[in-house]
Amino acid sequence: MSLQMYIDDAPVSVIWEDNDSVKALKELCRNASLTISMSMYGGFEQVGSIGAYLPQNDVQTTTSVGDIVLYSGNQMVVFYGSNTWAYTRLGHITDKTNDELTQLLSNGNVTITLTY
Repeated sequence: MSLQMYIDDAPVSVIWEDNDSVKALKELCRNASLTISMSMYGGFEQVGSIGAYLPQNDVQTTTSVGDIVLYSGNQMVVFYGSNTWAYTRLGHITDKTNDELTQLLSNGNVTITLTY
């Protein structure tokens, strides 16, 4: 069984990191889907509160399109552009082109749903 992610109703394939943050995220989704209301920020990302704090292992990171990271221990960020900041990596979307991700993420707020 693996962690599944949807952007609005569109399923996306993610290669998840093998770290304590992703393990804790899976536990949050074990008995029910986790829905995260995302907001556009900076013209390059969507960010939303997970509703819980996850273990952090922040390192200075330059993100790329499709990266999924943990910010401040309790916020998920999904990138359709690039930024450099201290994040904990969660995963990377693998089945969408840069243009497809930009289309999914840059036209207003979205909802992320995670199931396990």
